[in-house]
Amino acid sequence: MAKLHPNDLVTLLLAISTMLILSRIASEFGKKIGLPMVMGELIIGVVLGPTVLGAIAPGWYATVFPFAGNRDFSLALDAIFSLSVVLLLFVAGLELRFSLFLRHGRVAITTGIGSMTLPFASGFALAWYFPQWFSLTGSGPGHFLFALFLGTAMAISALPVIARILLDMKLLKTEIGAVIIASAVFNDVVGWIVFSFILSLVGKSNGGSPLQSILSIAAFAAFMLIVGRYVLNRTLPWMQTRLSWPGGVLAFSLGLCLLCAAFTEYIHIHAILGAFIAGLAIGDSVYLREQAREIMHQFVTNFFAPLFFVSIGLRVDFIKHFDPAIVFLILLLAFAGKVIGASLGARLGGMPGKKAMAVGFGLNARGAMEIILGTLAHEVGLISNEVFVALIVMALVTSITSAPLMRLFLEEKP
Repeated sequence: MAKLHPNDLVTLLLAISTMLILSRIASEFGKKIGLPMVMGELIIGVVLGPTVLGAIAPGWYATVFPFAGNRDFSLALDAIFSLSVVLLLFVAGLELRFSLFLRHGRVAITTGIGSMTLPFASGFALAWYFPQWFSLTGSGPGHFLFALFLGTAMAISALPVIARILLDMKLLKTEIGAVIIASAVFNDVVGWIVFSFILSLVGKSNGGSPLQSILSIAAFAAFMLIVGRYVLNRTLPWMQTRLSWPGGVLAFSLGLCLLCAAFTEYIHIHAILGAFIAGLAIGDSVYLREQAREIMHQFVTNFFAPLFFVSIGLRVDFIKHFDPAIVFLILLLAFAGKVIGASLGARLGGMPGKKAMAVGFGLNARGAMEIILGTLAHEVGLISNEVFVALIVMALVTSITSAPLMRLFLEEKP
């Protein structure tokens, strides 16, 4: 079995510790001035990457992150980043509740549909009819997949960020908070399934056809959410009382997550879908203790999440590839599609005008989910460096502005 050279292991551990310590310091500082934790992690990635360190001290950059000169180091770090994104999607699935969406009936359904259809249609149409605005040349499958991706990127929300914003505003347990969360659940479930389908089309040379991908996604999701949930509901109580607590449940849950991720990757659908659906099946079980959910959340978000978000800054030069026109276009598309679509949906569901607008701005926060989506699309070559940078900027701007813009339309506490 091939092994890392001791010097490579030293470099790998040095790189990981540098990313973890510096990103935590930056995130804690950002938190004190009201910025999302993810912003500190992204900034440290930009500082440690080709944008800053690689430009002013290329020798230091090549020593700490020898991507170009050390293949073993690159492969080891890439494996850690891949594991990080798989576990992040597992935690995202763990936080979703189908029952919440069903409980709020008409307004949740109309808002959920409105907050997906208009952003998706506007993103797809703009990319399809004006590909030159995104520096996209040529036509064919690549053009169609890019349009499909941009529509999905505009439609998705970031449930963890939205939940945190509502919690800070003391709106989480109100009617408006419940409608926003329920709609975000709908956005995330549909959005990630569509995105996994897009990734499977990008990698169709591995053997899968579009029809096979659709049938595989539907069959796997149905199996896990019906049969899998049934089995989990009968085994979780036994595990939580008979096995070591919390290690037994933690090991079983993460093991199931990786097993599902391996299965979907094996059938030519991206591993993130397997992890996401495993999270949905476990998280929706009434027998999963809140403490177990919180332990898994803390484990992933405090170790793997910083590594993943710092790695984004290591991938691309953010100054060289910052295109103001594309950034403006993506921001305009994101705000207009999501806010108008969600607000119209809430109004159709019977919500008053100002509250409906607040719902629109609440669902506009894209946060970490958009960054993960953009990173995966960038990795498979679906989007350019300029579009990738624009998506990162959009995710941060929509997350930071969501709460202040909601307050504008909520003069009275609901």
